[in-house]
Amino acid sequence: MKFDHYKKLVNSTLDILLGFLAIVVVIFMLRYILDIGSLILQPLSTALFGKVIQEVTSFFMLFEFVIMLVRYIEEGHHIPIRYLILISMTAILRQLLVLHDRGIETLLLTLAILVLAGVLTVFSFVSGDFKQSQDGKNVDIDQHF
Repeated sequence: MKFDHYKKLVNSTLDILLGFLAIVVVIFMLRYILDIGSLILQPLSTALFGKVIQEVTSFFMLFEFVIMLVRYIEEGHHIPIRYLILISMTAILRQLLVLHDRGIETLLLTLAILVLAGVLTVFSFVSGDFKQSQDGKNVDIDQHF
């Protein structure tokens, strides 16, 4: 009984801290929107276009982070593995957009995306097989990894 009390206290504290973190991230998102707006008003050049793309992709990474925080709280302090893999793929794609002129790094980032896509595919097949093998019960594999 005492353990449940501490668990609730820790979860409540964690929720409050994550709420503050989400507020800070939203403030930075607003800053990115203002930066993007000021960049758009400048005369167009190749360097400026690259900067705008970098700012937009950074904004969407922050957006994904806020969504991840909300989902973590909604799911009862649990984030599915599939979701983390998709966020990782998004982060690598962002890096690929920024570093597209470096050959070896581009190849390595592309291979990393391919590996993550393979892992996601394996999880899809395993979760389908796993759900069927549990005597008709629908069991989510994300809860077991």
